Amino acid sequence: MVDYSVWDHIEVSDDEDETHPNIDTASLFRWRHQARVERMEEAQKEREEYEKGTTDVKRKLGECQKKLNELVVAETDDAKKEIEKLHGELKLLKREEKDWDKKGTQLKKKEKSTPWNVDTLSKEGFSKSIFNVNSESNDAETDEDKEKKHKTFVEKNEKQVKHFGMLSRWDDSQKYLSDNPHLVCEETANYLVIWCIDLEVEEKHALMGQVAHQTIVMQFILELAKSLKVDPRACFRQFFTKIKTADKQYVEAFNDELEAFKERVRGRAQARIEKAMKEYEEEERQKRMGPGGLDPVEVYENLPIEMKNCFDAKDIQLLQDVISKMDPTEAKHHMQRCIDSGLWIPNAKAAEEEGEKNTGEEDPVYEEVKKEATEEK
Repeated sequence: MVDYSVWDHIEVSDDEDETHPNIDTASLFRWRHQARVERMEEAQKEREEYEKGTTDVKRKLGECQKKLNELVVAETDDAKKEIEKLHGELKLLKREEKDWDKKGTQLKKKEKSTPWNVDTLSKEGFSKSIFNVNSESNDAETDEDKEKKHKTFVEKNEKQVKHFGMLSRWDDSQKYLSDNPHLVCEETANYLVIWCIDLEVEEKHALMGQVAHQTIVMQFILELAKSLKVDPRACFRQFFTKIKTADKQYVEAFNDELEAFKERVRGRAQARIEKAMKEYEEEERQKRMGPGGLDPVEVYENLPIEMKNCFDAKDIQLLQDVISKMDPTEAKHHMQRCIDSGLWIPNAKAAEEEGEKNTGEEDPVYEEVKKEATEEK
């Protein structure tokens, strides 16, 4: 025969009893429920206190026994006194352990005699659903593997990803992902991010805002999948359900993230432009480099104003006059820098006639200019 005695100690639901017409039924049920909840909380508190107490006393017993074993080896007078003290503590701890064991026995009897109710009658068997996905962890992938995976994905799906990026209605986005579930992945989000930056660099601001919206859609789906611990393809419909029902808090979070993302895109685009400008300027600078490895623009900027005027006027006589009045060391320094940067070519006419530069003299320009200036005097 079936033993039905296990059902004798089940506490009925708070709202199953019939009540007298003069009794406020709703209040009565509410009071019953509150009383039952309080009893359960008290029982839970007792259980936690018991577990904490037994854990603490066992830890203390272990520490005390360890100290005792260490002191037994020492065999000194101080050690003997400490051993006697530890023996006393050990007795107290063992007595405390027995007290906790008694409390544990009583607690088990109490829990066993407590009637079941709607909250304790059953417990969940499974706390999550598992979607059959690739067992390889993303963390195990190297940067090279990720790059290769992304490149392969883009080659196959770039047109579809761009189509998704241009959609503006929730229903259209949901339908398109339903028809193309393989797009619900990290690679799509990464491609859209890069596309947004490209559009901002090209100053297509309105289009960037549109693609940014779809980027955040994909990122929200991916975050939802992480929180639910499921494959993104299994939960993207939940995202659209929440966003289309106008859950105020969810919509505000979406819009805040969208604005923050667009601001980050603008920052990345500006950084990319600045980097490109620096690279271009450096490339132009390398092209300008003189035979001595100096930039003529930088050399010109650092010349004294009098020498700048000579170069601006292309007046050699004026340059000779200026150099003759300058400190010889300073004049030599500036003229050598002019030669190294290509700003000044020594004996240019002779070089043109002979097809080569005159490199036989040290500081030829400075010496030549100085000599001419002296002769004129």
